[in-house]
Amino acid sequence: MSYPDVQLETERLLLRLPRIEDFERYAELRADEAACRHIGGHLPRGAAWRRFLQMPGAWAVQGFAMFSVIEKSSGHWVGQAGPWKPEGWPGNEIGYVFHPDAWGRGYAFESAVAAIDWAFDSLSWDEIVHCIAPDNVASQRVAQRLGSTLRGPVRLPPPAHEAAVELWGQTRAEWQAGRTSRG
Repeated sequence: MSYPDVQLETERLLLRLPRIEDFERYAELRADEAACRHIGGHLPRGAAWRRFLQMPGAWAVQGFAMFSVIEKSSGHWVGQAGPWKPEGWPGNEIGYVFHPDAWGRGYAFESAVAAIDWAFDSLSWDEIVHCIAPDNVASQRVAQRLGSTLRGPVRLPPPAHEAAVELWGQTRAEWQAGRTSRG
């Protein structure tokens, strides 16, 4: 299977496939306890490396996965955002996670808008979801700003099956109806 060459651009961000040079900042993110408290906990460097390889692997096998999000002004990797659908997942997810030094800048929203547009247009998805911890208020705010609504609790497949998770989502029609108000 060939590795797709997909790149999205927003006003401030470049969304592209993961590269080896992204790993250092990814490892910093995964080592940060506060940044990872809602996504399964922080990871030591070796475990972060194995987790980092999931996205290039998903791109190669599924033809989609989360993008590396690059801040255009600095060239820094600031996070991951985009489509994600592991085996047994409760829907076609648009996920997002960002390095703590990128928090509060609107990057999750900006990159998610581009990723949702791409998923609906290129993957022909009819619905997207976000799996969010009930106490992750910042992520809930992003989901709400995107136009997603709370659908209720959901159980993820093992090994994340014990985590408390709420499902947020919207259909393609809902996304298109609200698209002009989101910018």
